[in-house]
Amino acid sequence: MAANEKVWDILIQDALVFDGSGHAPEQLDIAISDGAIVAKGSVLAPQMAAQVINAEGKWLMPGLLDIHTHLDLEVDLDPRLTEVVRHGTTTVLVGNCSLGTSFGQQIDGDQNPIVDCFTRVENIPKPVLRKCVDAVTWNSPAEYLDHFDDVPLGPNIAALLPHSMLRIEVMGLKDSITRDPTDAELEKMSALLSDAMDQGYVGMSTDGLPFHFLASEPYTDQRIPTQFAKFGELKRLLQVVRDKDRVWQTTPIIENRAKAFVYFALTSGRLFGKTLKTSALSVMEFVLMPNASKGFLGFAKLMNSKLFKGNMHFQSLATNFRIWSDGIVSPLYEELDSTCRLIAKEYDDVEGRKALLNDPEFVEQFRKDWHHGRQGRNLAHFKSKIGMPDSLVIRDLVRMVFDRAPVEVWNGENMQAIFDRLERFQSGNADAARNEQERTEFEKFPSPIEDDANFMLHLLREHDRNFRYWVDVGNVTKSTVKELMMHEQAMPGFSDSGAHITNMAFFDVNLMALKLAQEDGVDSVAKIIRRLTREPAEFFGLNVGRLDIGAQADITIVDPEQLARYDSNENRQVIYRDLFEHEQMVNRSDGVVSHVLINGEVVWQDQQFMDVLGQKKLGRALRAGSQA
Repeated sequence: MAANEKVWDILIQDALVFDGSGHAPEQLDIAISDGAIVAKGSVLAPQMAAQVINAEGKWLMPGLLDIHTHLDLEVDLDPRLTEVVRHGTTTVLVGNCSLGTSFGQQIDGDQNPIVDCFTRVENIPKPVLRKCVDAVTWNSPAEYLDHFDDVPLGPNIAALLPHSMLRIEVMGLKDSITRDPTDAELEKMSALLSDAMDQGYVGMSTDGLPFHFLASEPYTDQRIPTQFAKFGELKRLLQVVRDKDRVWQTTPIIENRAKAFVYFALTSGRLFGKTLKTSALSVMEFVLMPNASKGFLGFAKLMNSKLFKGNMHFQSLATNFRIWSDGIVSPLYEELDSTCRLIAKEYDDVEGRKALLNDPEFVEQFRKDWHHGRQGRNLAHFKSKIGMPDSLVIRDLVRMVFDRAPVEVWNGENMQAIFDRLERFQSGNADAARNEQERTEFEKFPSPIEDDANFMLHLLREHDRNFRYWVDVGNVTKSTVKELMMHEQAMPGFSDSGAHITNMAFFDVNLMALKLAQEDGVDSVAKIIRRLTREPAEFFGLNVGRLDIGAQADITIVDPEQLARYDSNENRQVIYRDLFEHEQMVNRSDGVVSHVLINGEVVWQDQQFMDVLGQKKLGRALRAGSQA
């Protein structure tokens, strides 16, 4: 070999390397050639590398996995998937919650199932979804995975087969929400599912949340198709998943907790002959139901015991569960009958919403929903007091904080403080208004305001979607979040990346997990890196999440000093994305992740994306069970 010959493409020097095993890290150099890790050692010769990255003082780890995304909507518009890459994510799992694009457009006449299903469930405006549908060029699950061979992917993609779309494919949209499948249809669903498992899908996804509705007439009062499947149908389809040793991703039937646990018992190998790997949403410390997590995790522990031989975990969120609302447009309010009717109106149907808001029958229903479980001497209020409410919708003004308010001085203030000033103002204290703008706004409210239900009704009538506020629905106690993040029956990962585009932003949730672990020392960091890399990769049957010799060089490098200073809540932004021709809420963790490599190429460095991202195929369609 000539003295100046370069045998490695990249050498990363002096990093503290966490290999994803959970073991203590080592100070190592790592060499990369042709997209793979080819050498690891304490001192590797820099003169042998075409490019040298100095990672002294930084953490190096396998590229992070995001196991719960809806990026199947974005990846064919922009395969770079920049909003996850910048936070160190190199593998994403799509097809969650029974929804996806793996069967193609599935358009039938006036019905556009991808638009109909995603709009309200994932809070994505129809024009954005239509752009996503227009990018679809395939017609089958096999073609879906194959088409990625010709796409310049950034991150790797793995896919679940979505049950709602499977039902639509076999039964049509109308029949999928109005009747049971025939034996022939169920047999066809089973065959399609079996073929998909053989093609490399990691499993099947279903959904049980009662506030997931379709978005187009005449079905706006109907739930998405997966929710019409009876136990027998799911049992039969999941037998296919079980036999193939793949994963069932699901959400609980929260309106009937006993029924939810019966369905969850499908994980049991003792009851059903072979263990079914099950990944369920989600476990967190809900503000209104703080002890629910203990029940879910206790049940998972029971199912995973030798008695029942299950393999089940609940996905957890490694930060506070903060949800934004634009007026009433929010995943929060689908759970109430009255506000669900408002959300069912088209996004730009201001007059339609105003008509409802001024309808006496609707107002009565709204007030009843708003106060349900919050006042009176009744069973609903008692259940709320003991942490078992009928609804998880937070309606306490003190927890609702303005982010984009009709009065500038309201921004950053909770609604209860404003309501209190309004009451004083209406009682004759003119000085209660802090400035002329607030005084003018107070004069528009009905007097007397009476209660917080009327306060919210007025805001909706007066401003429609043009006011914005957030609520922390869960995970408000750091110690509890840490406990859930590390719990044996949980798996960090509930991010919903790519969905709820103005209501939630958890693209950086893996970094928040690292930050929480960092507070407890390097051993804790090693364990959480395993939980964000090798552990989910093994659970879903994917050949990623390792730093072994010969492995694809998907690598994330983190600056621990920047990580310690990072606060996700202070770094969320709403930006206009030309890709969608719409706003989206995103995170900016600039400085925390110093480098991201995918397939041995540097794609993020010095707080900017490299030209190779989007120009060259880097990631791949991961197929469960494949070692490729």
